[in-house]
Amino acid sequence: MLKRPLLGAASVALALSLAQGVNTALAEPAALAWEPCGDLQGECTTVEVPIDWNNPQGAKTDIAIGRLPATDPQNRIGVLFVAPGGPGASGIDFYVEGKDPLQDGELRKRFDIVSWDQRGVKRSSEIRCSAELFAQKPTSFPASEQEYQDLRAYNEKLGEDCRNNSGPVFDFVDTTSVVRDLDAIRAALGEEQLSFYGASYGTQVGQQYAELFPERVRAMTIDSNMDHSMESGGRYIETTTEDQEGAFNEFADWCARTKNCPLYGQDVRAVWDDLHAKAEAGTLIDPATGKPLNADSLRRELKAAMYAPEERWYPLVDRLKALSEGKPGIAAQAARDELAQNSYQAIWCDDWSWKVRDFAELQSYREQAEKVAPHTKISPFWSDVTSCLGWPGEVSNPQHELSIDGAPPILIVKARYDVATPNAWNLTVADQIDNSVLLNYDGIGHGQYYHSPCVNQHIESYLTTLETPAPGTTCEAVWPTEPGAPSATPATRPT
Repeated sequence: MLKRPLLGAASVALALSLAQGVNTALAEPAALAWEPCGDLQGECTTVEVPIDWNNPQGAKTDIAIGRLPATDPQNRIGVLFVAPGGPGASGIDFYVEGKDPLQDGELRKRFDIVSWDQRGVKRSSEIRCSAELFAQKPTSFPASEQEYQDLRAYNEKLGEDCRNNSGPVFDFVDTTSVVRDLDAIRAALGEEQLSFYGASYGTQVGQQYAELFPERVRAMTIDSNMDHSMESGGRYIETTTEDQEGAFNEFADWCARTKNCPLYGQDVRAVWDDLHAKAEAGTLIDPATGKPLNADSLRRELKAAMYAPEERWYPLVDRLKALSEGKPGIAAQAARDELAQNSYQAIWCDDWSWKVRDFAELQSYREQAEKVAPHTKISPFWSDVTSCLGWPGEVSNPQHELSIDGAPPILIVKARYDVATPNAWNLTVADQIDNSVLLNYDGIGHGQYYHSPCVNQHIESYLTTLETPAPGTTCEAVWPTEPGAPSATPATRPT
């Protein structure tokens, strides 16, 4: 089995400084064999890269890439790399073979839109695990020392199973390796520089690319940012919970002023508190199934709706109304997780090291979260901390503060409340990138390009002209006014 030296936190700065002086293994444009893919005139191919970038002459793996050529080739600017969310989402599925708003405007005319399935995802050596074992994954926050120890043992067993079923790439799915793959793709395409848009986990790819290869960035927009400098699992859970509570309160206020909201005239907070109390007591019955609905599942439904108010708030109100009245027929909104694999956990636990001593410390995280969120209690993203406890893979890309020197202005986009990448994370990233411009969306959601025409316009203008918004620019919130059909924008919304 291929293994690499473990990089401790103290070694990260040295590793980054060394990496900036190292060219990717693919220094010359490759002769790529493109084939048609999808129904949008897309074309796909693969680029061969080292499994272990510290041993570029060693074993190789293929990275699947796809592109949509610019529709106005005479005015083509270059390549726009679009990083999928997740981690674990397929960039080819969402941005090349699927319909995405990025394809509708000026970006599609002026750029070849390129995305990829990063190592460990779908067409690129997918991380696979035993379906029977994966189905046993705990879904509730540990309630005792025994449940805490059982969770650690399960994570270890699952990780070893995934390693056995996935091969050597399992130990090399960290974001640093992904970034090196991205630069290899850039080189294979014959591009001296790239333009970049990434949302959610894709922002971490962008951040680390700008660290390692700042001179190869023409323009970069990172939308709804990960904060990979956060080392406290308690703070991670607290910040995601803060924005979940804030988003819920905005939702309740919206319903109170929106006459066609199905709970208009009622106290939405009181309705939610009653449902949550029943769920915790085991007495909330899901009218769609006739079975009890626990509090963790109820909070996951709330979290999912906060990703995209324009398409999910009306169905959420219908759902809460049905639960409170016991009326059948209103089912939970789909979680939109179509990945029959375990890429998320494998990649996540190669990037994040959480030092949790015992159950008592973990429980203290929950108690602090409940203090800042009297209604919603705790974010379902607590599992981002617990899923790595006991995981057998090495943390080869541990948390660290960003160190970016020589990159052009980077556009950072955030929302007032974002349940997946909270406001606090975005502000921290902005503080760590000196040459950055912050664009604020004064609303709720995840992946702000998809929720605000104002944000959309600023992003497209910057990527095409290199002119950033003025400092302090804020786009007004867009609130739903009537039920609408789901949009084709799940790519920015990680599972």
